[in-house]
Amino acid sequence: MVASAGSRQEASASVQAQGATAGATPSAIRTVPGMPPVPDPQNLYSETTPNHWSAAVKGHLERVYVPNLRGKSVSVIDPKTMKVVDTLRVDKGPQHVVPSWDLSTLWVANNAERSNKGSLTPIDPRTARAGKSVPVDDPYNVYFTPDGTSLIVVAEGRRRLDFRDPKTLALQYSIDTPKCGGINHGDFSIDGRFALFTCEFDGTVAKIDLARRVVLGYLKLKMPTVRYSESMAARNPLETEVCTSTKGMPQDIRISPDGKRFFVADMDADGVHVLDGDALTEVGFIPTGLGAHGLYPSRDGKRLYVANRGTHRIHGTKKGAGKVSVIDFATQTVVAQWPVPGGGSPDMGNVSADGKWLWLSGRFDDVVYRFDTATGSVAKVRVGAEPHGLTVWPQPGRYSLGHTGNMR
Repeated sequence: MVASAGSRQEASASVQAQGATAGATPSAIRTVPGMPPVPDPQNLYSETTPNHWSAAVKGHLERVYVPNLRGKSVSVIDPKTMKVVDTLRVDKGPQHVVPSWDLSTLWVANNAERSNKGSLTPIDPRTARAGKSVPVDDPYNVYFTPDGTSLIVVAEGRRRLDFRDPKTLALQYSIDTPKCGGINHGDFSIDGRFALFTCEFDGTVAKIDLARRVVLGYLKLKMPTVRYSESMAARNPLETEVCTSTKGMPQDIRISPDGKRFFVADMDADGVHVLDGDALTEVGFIPTGLGAHGLYPSRDGKRLYVANRGTHRIHGTKKGAGKVSVIDFATQTVVAQWPVPGGGSPDMGNVSADGKWLWLSGRFDDVVYRFDTATGSVAKVRVGAEPHGLTVWPQPGRYSLGHTGNMR
């Protein structure tokens, strides 16, 4: 059952008190006040395995919600039949479908891109029906503070994070990120003290102190010496070229199970940067494929699925060398590659509740891909125009930190 604010604070205080006692294990995590405890310091995804269901999702329909960026709609897929069972009309520019912190609502982030205006449209997961949209400024993406007290609107065009009441959406305060052009995706430290957000157009990552409400610094990501060759991808997906870009194009970001590293997908580096979030330094790089974009941990927290969109330097190409790379968290190496037969553009999505399927939007192909996580085989469902940040719902876990289901 979802905890109240009081019980969340009591639980967090209890964990902190245990850490202060002589008998506590050295690895106990001291979370910020109000944040639920971390039961397993070696795997912060331990509560998102298939047997960890919150009472809050009881009665929620099993659906895949697909925002169609150019279609001003959300395609609703029944994953059992692999068919679109409804199309919800929303406002201009739907980018992501985001589960709320308390798991009660799915928010569609409509940011209308060029105008910097936008709205959030609520979806009731018990009925799969959309409610009345609420105007908010430039919601490219949505996250939640680890204590659940704020909904964070990522105002990409404004270079700003807007913290709002998670129920009324009333503005609480904002944090300006002037050196973070294209701020879009984020993830949170294991203890909830800080967050890292990617800056797509500046090739950097911004570190945000959530308690003091300030930017702690920016890290420019290192570009590799070579990257995958887009011109050769159709004939040889492994062909490389000298990387001439002076800055990257970072997209999704995910924290490692033990909380010690952050992984950043970079569309212009064709791989994943590995960061030490505490020190805000880059400690490694993993080549994955053309246009590395979306990142999703497996249900057991052992692997990281990387959606390589297959095209990035020539946007709009429909037959790119799209594929999914599978990274082993422990060794930080690629252990499998799953290409899209005939080419494709895998973008954003999530893993099914049982962990057997990886659902991803086909950004430039107007389809959704369902990858078998055991074999890598692919099935497709046709949806609306330019599908983007889909979510699979319901998902196991105690609470959502946002995006397409960053569950903890």
